[in-house]
Amino acid sequence: MSLGIVAGGVVGALVLLIALFKLMWRVAEPNEALIISGSNHKNEGLGEGMGFRIVTGRGTLVLPGVQAVRKLSLDLNETQLSVECVTHQGIPLKVRGVVIFKVGDDFVSIANAARRFLDQQKLMSERVHIVFAGHLRAIVGGLTVEDMIRDREKLTGQARAACGTEMEKLGLIVDSLQIHEIDDPTGYIKNLAAPHAAAVQRDARIAQAEANRRATEAEQQAAARMSEATRDSEILQAGYQAERDQAGAKARQAGPLADAAARQEVVVQETRVAELEANRKEQQLQAEVRKPADALAYEKRTLAAAERDARILAAEAEARKTELASAATATATRVTGEAEAAAAHAKGLAIAEATRAKGLAEAEAIKARAAALAENQEAVVAQQLAERWPEIVEAGASAFGNVDQMVLLNGADGMADMFAKALTMGGTGLGLARQLLANMSPNGAGAAQQQSPASVPAPRTEEITVGDDPQQGSEQDLRR
Repeated sequence: MSLGIVAGGVVGALVLLIALFKLMWRVAEPNEALIISGSNHKNEGLGEGMGFRIVTGRGTLVLPGVQAVRKLSLDLNETQLSVECVTHQGIPLKVRGVVIFKVGDDFVSIANAARRFLDQQKLMSERVHIVFAGHLRAIVGGLTVEDMIRDREKLTGQARAACGTEMEKLGLIVDSLQIHEIDDPTGYIKNLAAPHAAAVQRDARIAQAEANRRATEAEQQAAARMSEATRDSEILQAGYQAERDQAGAKARQAGPLADAAARQEVVVQETRVAELEANRKEQQLQAEVRKPADALAYEKRTLAAAERDARILAAEAEARKTELASAATATATRVTGEAEAAAAHAKGLAIAEATRAKGLAEAEAIKARAAALAENQEAVVAQQLAERWPEIVEAGASAFGNVDQMVLLNGADGMADMFAKALTMGGTGLGLARQLLANMSPNGAGAAQQQSPASVPAPRTEEITVGDDPQQGSEQDLRR
């Protein structure tokens, strides 16, 4: 029985301890901070002598009756701004916006907020509105309406910067500050927008007019295309009707046209046969008459052309030869002139010396001939005849030099008679011998040198006929 009492006492003690622990244990929610006062505590980051302890996000023991525990909300709060301001231009405006704020998460901010708002947390939004309203009036007083309209971020930034220090002292931080609208009771902003609105209205009216014009043009073009399509359709229908009419007319004329075509084919075939017959006759005429005549004419033309080309080539060759000869003569003349010019002095001396020697030699020769002629005249004549015999024979043959035609009728006898008659026709050899003897005399030397070949009489052109009849053999036909 004593054990039961002991066990009951132990259980009762445990229950009492659990009850006391639950009564003493406090846990801070994520969105709140526990402010424990009643004993001297020291928190991290806070100065000494704070007199209270801050617990966030965990549990702690609190002695009932000794320590007091209160909660500080860390939730977001907001306050609506509606501030009447005056701009730098003296224009009254009403600025509307919203500020979203909360107690800071660090112990310093929680401590500052606990000291100021622990029992007045509902008045926190009003206090924040008062702070922002004062700073907004000061900021708007230094700006113009145009600045506020064009750059609201500038207004917001300046307001947050101006309120930042005071909000930090209150243990609050601003998560967001937004300027929703700016009311203008005087209509200044509306008047600023009037020119732009007018320009926009003007552009809108111009755009509408342009759209109407384009729509009208499009409608007119559509109507024109419809008319064009109608016209094309009617033209096509008329063309189809004409083709149908033409087909019907052709069908009605098929029979007569077939007969006429048959007759036409017969005429065509007969005409073709006639043309073939005419072509056959023409081909026969070409083969039998025209082609031989063309061949003969071609031969004559070819021969004439060949003869003409030969003459042209001969004339060209002769002209070329003459040209080359002239060029050679000119070259030779130039070279000879240069040589003669180079040897003029020596040649004059040589000629003078040769003339003197020749005169001495001729004088000695004349003297020797005179002595030989005085001693043996016949020997001298014979020697002179022997030396000049080719000239004597040439002079004798000159009688036959211009005979155009010679007819020998008696063979070898006729030839002998002809030479015999030639020897008796004037004594050409003896005359030449006497001339040589005259040249041998001192007085005749100069005369022989002065006689020119032009003094010899020109031979006559003769035609000599030699035959068996003495009368024919003696007959001479002289022709000039």
